[in-house]
Amino acid sequence: MTLPNSPSTDPEMLPRPDGQSVAYHHTAGSTPGVIFCSGFMSDMEGTKATILEQALTGLGRSYTRFDYLGHGQSTGHFEDGTISRWTDDALAVLDECTAGPQIVVGSSMGGWIGLRMALLRPDRVKGFIGIAAAPDFTARMKEDMPPEGLKDIEEKGFWAQPSEYSDEPYVITRKLLEDGPRNFVMTGPLGITCPVHLLQGMKDDSVPWETALRIQDALQGEDVVTTLIKNGDHRLSEADDLNRLIMATERLCMKVEATL
Repeated sequence: MTLPNSPSTDPEMLPRPDGQSVAYHHTAGSTPGVIFCSGFMSDMEGTKATILEQALTGLGRSYTRFDYLGHGQSTGHFEDGTISRWTDDALAVLDECTAGPQIVVGSSMGGWIGLRMALLRPDRVKGFIGIAAAPDFTARMKEDMPPEGLKDIEEKGFWAQPSEYSDEPYVITRKLLEDGPRNFVMTGPLGITCPVHLLQGMKDDSVPWETALRIQDALQGEDVVTTLIKNGDHRLSEADDLNRLIMATERLCMKVEATL
């Protein structure tokens, strides 16, 4: 059974060194806690982030969700964001707004950022859940860009790509594409040894389902579970998908908790 979305409340604001602020919600509780990283042009009010919050805080677990620069309720402009900057935002929330071991749950782009967090903070990130995780997606984004998009990137510095997930276009900037390779993780073995569970829809038209198997093969840890959902799309927000996410996350929390 799924749970209704929680009523929206004003977020806390985490100041960043450049004068911007990251909006976040944190609920204290038992460890390991869970921190949710949303996707490209998504935010912390999405269904997966809020449903997971209600389920896990109902079990007494610490839970944190946040918005990157230029997303949701955070300050700044989306067009100024890059994978490096959004990863820094996620690390700032991890470092300054949470305590103790954490399970990172990353959706789409958040999966890429979550893998970076696990690599950069192995002492804090003790488990990872990927939901249609999309590491290194800026490479595919550029490869798939039509001639008019490449022309706009060259002449204007950005391309407004129509989105099937939002009324607003995806604004792809030259800055984003140039920064992407600095954060690529699928270039060799992934030095992540914490428990990992990957959830991937096989009807995902944004992230090829084989991506999950590539991540699984690259991970150096042995405790890796990959769940392929035959009828699953990119969002994985149907009732069965949400229940599957809740159960996978709590199972991983319990596994990590047993080692503390």
